[in-house]
Amino acid sequence: MKHPFSDFGKRIKVAVLERGVTQEWLIAQVREKTGLYFDSSYLNKIMIGTNGNEKIVSAIKEILSIE
Repeated sequence: MKHPFSDFGKRIKVAVLERGVTQEWLIAQVREKTGLYFDSSYLNKIMIGTNGNEKIVSAIKEILSIE
């Protein structure tokens, strides 16, 4: 079953598209910035609003310049 994106997930998707980068690029940037394990499954959970390590969420906001 496909879950809809949360508002934050939508902001991530728009920011990635506007920058012309991939989710893989974002994942690599978050890993480098935080030193934490982060993969596409974890990103999806953040985007649908079912998970969100504060350090990772903060890194995503900073990398993509979103709130």
